[in-house]
Amino acid sequence: MSHCGQMSQWLSRRPLTKSVFSIHSTTTSYAAASSLPLSTTKVQILKHKLEPLGITLDNNSCLSGMYHNLYCPKCKGGQLMERSLSFHIITNGDFAMWRCFRPTCGWAGQVFADDKELDNKPDEESLRLEPLGPKLVAYFKERLISEKTLSRNAVRQLSGDKNVIAFTYTQNGLIVGCKYRTMEKRFWLGKGTKKVFYGLDDIIHATEIIIVEGEIDKLSLEEAGYQNCVSVPVGAPGKVSSKDLPPIEKDTAFQYLWNCKAYLDKVGRIILATDSDPPGQALAEELARRLGRERCWQVRWPKKDEFSFFKDANEVLKYMGADALKRIVENAEPYTSAH
Repeated sequence: MSHCGQMSQWLSRRPLTKSVFSIHSTTTSYAAASSLPLSTTKVQILKHKLEPLGITLDNNSCLSGMYHNLYCPKCKGGQLMERSLSFHIITNGDFAMWRCFRPTCGWAGQVFADDKELDNKPDEESLRLEPLGPKLVAYFKERLISEKTLSRNAVRQLSGDKNVIAFTYTQNGLIVGCKYRTMEKRFWLGKGTKKVFYGLDDIIHATEIIIVEGEIDKLSLEEAGYQNCVSVPVGAPGKVSSKDLPPIEKDTAFQYLWNCKAYLDKVGRIILATDSDPPGQALAEELARRLGRERCWQVRWPKKDEFSFFKDANEVLKYMGADALKRIVENAEPYTSAH
């Protein structure tokens, strides 16, 4: 039977009974298969994928072939704090699946622990990453980005080159790529980098998100108190396309959007905080066309002087401060069109 078939059969056959919600009974053998310890590799893969979703495995819940009643990270078990999340790792440990049986929640899903998922995937060694040195820490400090924010976002530098910043891209706690940036603002992606948002793990549970145009802007908004922020991985278009939207499979310039569709589908409000220059406004329009204008809002960067506007989140942070940046985002307006 296929993995999907097993999942569907499991969801359909599991009864909604009192035992599922029992706080005292945390592990129940509903399956005929005996419980088996999993290989260390599979356990680590499952843990890496489950922890960002809020599911933490202990020694008991790592046993395969059994059903475990855990706390649901979505509904927290309701007012009674019930262990309503029925969690199961199949006998051979290839994948885990779960479902919350509280009627008002029903959160369900699955993750896979195939060793092949890690083959040829980027990691710190292949991407040549090392901790930031004093020179780059000072560079970020000038832009009011703290070491705490740099650490939480795993910002690194290219090994052996103290002038190249490395922004690590992660998904479900695993590195999926890296974007390098020189002090002279030259950019390139590491080999094998997946096309996804920078900061993707920060919007796993978000129903409202902010999209910016660069990694430093994402870090800047964190300094203003916003972690529910992601950055596009590539630059802005020169202008808004006059053509109809292409099919998803041919929308290569915005493939990162479709790769993150599962995250974006549950978001009700999207604040576009792209740059104030023409390419930045073109980017906002292209994003709104794809995401739906009805759920998009737009940040209006304030005037810098008589002739110009602040360009982006970091420039506002640097010259106006974190509180001002927060207020500007709070005052975002319903999206109309590029201006």
